[in-house]
Amino acid sequence: MESVDVSLNKGLASVKLKPGNTVSVPQLWDLIHQKGYTPKTTTISVRGELAEVRGQPQLRVSGTNQLLALAADPKNAALQNALHQKLGQSVTLQGVMIPGKNFQAPVPLQVSQVK
Repeated sequence: MESVDVSLNKGLASVKLKPGNTVSVPQLWDLIHQKGYTPKTTTISVRGELAEVRGQPQLRVSGTNQLLALAADPKNAALQNALHQKLGQSVTLQGVMIPGKNFQAPVPLQVSQVK
């Protein structure tokens, strides 16, 4: 990890990973849970290549074998179009991931921005 900033008063943790680090969001959630805290909605910025799997956009996360399922806001048609137009391209996505009860279960990235 490159840096970690924790505010117990705000209930927030900010984690910046070094390039090439392969820690996933579910792994971080599991670690947080092991330390006695409850992971909440996680805002992330992630780089990779947009791909289409079974008709759905996914992100091949740079430097890993991880395929991240994507969910765009259905009310934002422009974002849906941007994801499909950039298939096969390297992009940086921003959005949120919301943990379920099983922190290791796959969770889609709810995309809010495509760069």
